[in-house]
Amino acid sequence: MSDARLDRVGEQAIAWMVRLRSGTTSARQRAGFEHWLSSDTAHRDAWARLQDGLGSHYATLRAFEHHTPGGAREALLQPDMNRRTLLRGLVGLGLLGGGLWLGAHTLPGQALLADLRTGTGERRRFTLADGSLLELNADSAVDLDLSANTRLLHLRQGALVISTTTDRPQPLVVRTGQGDVRTLAGRLLVEQLPESTRAVALEGGVKASQRLGGALGLDEGQAALLHARHIELLGGDQRKRASWLQGRLDVLDDPLEAVIDALRPYRRGLIRVSPAVRRIKVQGVFPLDEPDRALTALGETLPIRIDRYGPWLTLISAAT
Repeated sequence: MSDARLDRVGEQAIAWMVRLRSGTTSARQRAGFEHWLSSDTAHRDAWARLQDGLGSHYATLRAFEHHTPGGAREALLQPDMNRRTLLRGLVGLGLLGGGLWLGAHTLPGQALLADLRTGTGERRRFTLADGSLLELNADSAVDLDLSANTRLLHLRQGALVISTTTDRPQPLVVRTGQGDVRTLAGRLLVEQLPESTRAVALEGGVKASQRLGGALGLDEGQAALLHARHIELLGGDQRKRASWLQGRLDVLDDPLEAVIDALRPYRRGLIRVSPAVRRIKVQGVFPLDEPDRALTALGETLPIRIDRYGPWLTLISAAT
C-alpha cells in the first residue's frame, strides 16, 4: 500500500469518526459508513487503528457537551474545517502516529521525517556545514542539501532565519511550496504559510522567485508573499516578523486569525477561531513562551470570548 493511500484512508476514517460521533447521524450516513468500511480492508484497518488510538481522547471532547451543549461538536464540524485541518490538529494533540497516517510524501509526513525539526514551544539554533547559522521557530522542519556545489534548504513547515556570508560562490536557497528565496550574503526570514510563503530580507539583499518564473528583489527590511501565481510586495518594515527569535510576537494591525496561527506552534491542542472574529485587527506584543497568557491578554482587549476545555481544545468566538 502506498504512503499516499495511507494518508487518504486515514483522513477518510477521521471524517467518518467525526460524523458518527456528532450525535446527529442519519440512517443514510450510517449506511454510507458501513459501505465504506466493508469496501476495502485498508478501510477496516484504518478504522480499527483510529479507534484504538483516539477513542478515549475523543470521548473527553464529547464530555464537554455536558457543559457547553454543541460547543465541541460545532468546533470540529464547522463546514470550513476540512479533513486535513482536523488531521493536523489531531496530530498536534499526539493522538495519531504521524508516520503511519501521513505518509512520507505528504507535507506533514515530510516535516516529521525532516533533517532538522523543532517541537511545540521549541526554538533551536544550528550551525550548518557551510558555516551558515540556522534558527528554527517552534514546530518547524527543514531538509538540507549542502554540498560543494549546492546550498539548498527545503522548508517543510514553520519558519526559519538563516544567516550566511560570501565565503561560498553559490547563493543559499530556501525552497518552499511556492518557490525559492535566495541570498549570496545576508540574513533572511522565510515562513511557510498555509497557502503562501513569507520572505523577509533582514540584512542584505534577497531575491524571491515563484515556481512559475516570476521574481522580485528585496532590499533590507522589505518583505514579500509568494503565492501560487504571483508575488506580493508587502509594505512597511517587516523585520518585526523575526521577533520570535526573542520569544515575542510583535503585532501591528494583523488579523486575529494570523495572531492565533503564530501562537499555535507554542501550544498543544486544537485552537478553533470562529469565522466571525478572524478578521479583527490586533496590536500589541505577546509572549510566545507563555501562550495561555497571550490568549488571556487577547481576551481582555478584544471583543472575543475564549473558552478553554482542558489542554486539548480552545474555542474563540465573538463576545456576547
